[in-house]
Amino acid sequence: MRFLYYRTEMETPRHLTSLADNLKLAYSAAVSRRQQFLIRCLGGSTKKKNFNFQSIRMQSVMSSGPSLEADSVSILRSIIPGLESTKHKGQAGNGEINDDVTHRIDGGWTKWRLALGSRVIRRPLQLKGKIAVVGGCREYTGAPYFSAISALKIGADLSHVFCTKDAAPVIKSYSPELIVHPILEESYSIRDEEKSSISAKVIAEVEKWMERFDCLVVGPGLGRDPFLLGNRYSAPNYNQAYPAGDCVSNIMKHARERNVPMVIDGDGLYLVTNCLDLVSGYPLAVLTPNVNEYKRLVQKVLNSEVNDENGTDQLLSLAKGGMRNGWEIRLPTQRSRIGGVTILRKGKSDFVSDGKTACAVSIYGSPRRCGGQGDILSGSVAVFLSWARQCAAKGEVSMNPTILGCVAGSALLRYAASMAFDNKKRSTLTGDIIECLGRSLQEICPV
Repeated sequence: MRFLYYRTEMETPRHLTSLADNLKLAYSAAVSRRQQFLIRCLGGSTKKKNFNFQSIRMQSVMSSGPSLEADSVSILRSIIPGLESTKHKGQAGNGEINDDVTHRIDGGWTKWRLALGSRVIRRPLQLKGKIAVVGGCREYTGAPYFSAISALKIGADLSHVFCTKDAAPVIKSYSPELIVHPILEESYSIRDEEKSSISAKVIAEVEKWMERFDCLVVGPGLGRDPFLLGNRYSAPNYNQAYPAGDCVSNIMKHARERNVPMVIDGDGLYLVTNCLDLVSGYPLAVLTPNVNEYKRLVQKVLNSEVNDENGTDQLLSLAKGGMRNGWEIRLPTQRSRIGGVTILRKGKSDFVSDGKTACAVSIYGSPRRCGGQGDILSGSVAVFLSWARQCAAKGEVSMNPTILGCVAGSALLRYAASMAFDNKKRSTLTGDIIECLGRSLQEICPV
């Protein structure tokens, strides 16, 4: 056998150079794995350090120029409340109502509303951490459960589910931790002459609870029953009588009147896309569309197709509901607008915009995309939005609370999904991710 000796690197064949480089990389990777194994054996953690790595750039088809990556870890740590042994149930992690809020109470509701120059008729922010999910029908019982239980796992005090009577026993069987209200009805179970009275009963029942909620999640597992969603949207004036049969539409109008934040996902987005007035101009509304839902929103509001090359500008324009950098609302009527809301566009990287600013969350994540992750996100955003509003009321944050809630919810879900995938790989399911929410939160913000 003949061996050739090459005296210089210039004389070295390319395939041998490539082989040497691969051997170096393999050796380096092996050393790194041994180091991580040693750290784990000594009781340390390698994942927490990775989560602080903020120089990562967006890996997305959206062209955004300079990186829009949000400092997700800092945001999470800034809005997660501490736990104190002196707090009883309903107060843990929510802080005290500050002097400003107390002053507003003493001053009277009318005087406060006039000072704000708004139509807010809800009492001042109570900072309780109570979440309500409006969703769940015969076909879909998992989605509202995933959303509601995720809120509890993150730290909400109570989690309610308003669903149809058929879905209630199933959802109750999933967990005794949830408060389930079987009050919604579907078309197949009622007669035409009963629709008006049943709709009034549904609204009356929800109205009894509405003042207690810090955030509403609308849409998980809701279905598209015409009586349930509502098919008449002729009352943009929120003081007018509500049309009979539009159960969920009327619930959303009541929530808006009382200044209750809403996270809208799933079939709730289908409803909103067909009736933009439900959220148009409401700054406490958060929409969480996936690829197809986002496409329908862009077609309805901007009268155009999704443009990933100018994705950031298009998202800003969609959330703003006006005109920005050449993107224009071309539909003539005011009802085609959706400005004032916050939109969380889900994808390989999650993008968030309130029409004024835009940011992205691309840290971690999982290559395994299982059904139900969006439901976890909606429940997570609801909790973090409530906590961010609490911080804003105290003057601890200056950024829009809806933006903060979206960034925090997205980052935590992506981290939990990554952790679940490390354990289960291809068999990762939504329940596995939910079980990792607590550990993920603990690693980011230890108690």
